[in-house]
Amino acid sequence: MTNSQIYKKTLTFSLRRLLFNTICVIVVLALSTVGFAVVEKMYDKGLIGLAVGLVLGIIVVAVIAHFFAYTYSAGQIAMMTRGVTEGTLPDDVYGEGKRIVKERFMTVVAFYAATRAIKAIFNQIGKLITGAGRAIGGDTGEGIASAINIGIQVVIGFLSDCCLGWVFYFKEKSSFKAALEGCGVFFKNGKALVRNLGRIFGMGIASLALIGGALSGVFYLILSNFTSLFEKVATEIVNIASKDGSKIPEWFTKPENLALVAAIILGIIVWSIIHGAFIRPFILVGVLRNFMQAGLANLPTEADMADLAKKSSKFAKYQEKGDF
Repeated sequence: MTNSQIYKKTLTFSLRRLLFNTICVIVVLALSTVGFAVVEKMYDKGLIGLAVGLVLGIIVVAVIAHFFAYTYSAGQIAMMTRGVTEGTLPDDVYGEGKRIVKERFMTVVAFYAATRAIKAIFNQIGKLITGAGRAIGGDTGEGIASAINIGIQVVIGFLSDCCLGWVFYFKEKSSFKAALEGCGVFFKNGKALVRNLGRIFGMGIASLALIGGALSGVFYLILSNFTSLFEKVATEIVNIASKDGSKIPEWFTKPENLALVAAIILGIIVWSIIHGAFIRPFILVGVLRNFMQAGLANLPTEADMADLAKKSSKFAKYQEKGDF
């Protein structure tokens, strides 16, 4: 099967994740609006109510997503892995994906334990790379370190998914052992997998610029019609700042600028949902294929795993522990 065929066949997970994320956004917006309206009416402090409603919405969504959303991403990874390694997928892709996820990770705790372990290992190595930027010193060094860290986090997300693919492929091994071996695959075949970076960042930046930019523009055209609302928000920002004795830059006190900021934030939020549901999975198919091909052709040995343990105390810890 080609990457496009696998992507189209597993698109059912993306559609379900899109619906789930849309509902989550609606919940957050609804609670934020209710918070603003209630506190504004009772205490004339709508901005505080908005913040409280937003935080409450994020907490509610985080709890719900923790128990349900993982099935969509994990099931899609499981089916993509089968597609790139076996060249075929069942008719009921969604049902089979759910079955495999439940079979491989009997509980939600087991799934998140595996993903946390994988990310912890990659993050520790990533910090060493980020430290090189900070070593330059000053604002320049910190800026370089921040930029490197953002890039590393994006790459780590894809590597974590690939390691999960490795876990789903090796059914005869424990999820713990397969997850650690997946980390070993990257560190043994890192040079061969660097070619994925162009695909990851090239398509990611293009997606943000085209889709995120267009969405931000649309949201600004809509929000610019609510001048009175942003005038109210600007007034509250100034009042809160004056009570704290702080000074807000004049740019942030203008309603049109606040509308622009809100439009950009909304544009990025909606872009992240669309990108995560449709663009990222397309990128992931290619990255996962390269990862599996490189790993199966050049499996990590005990010596390779021992070498990785020397570089990462997190890896050594999990290796000694013997389980998540």
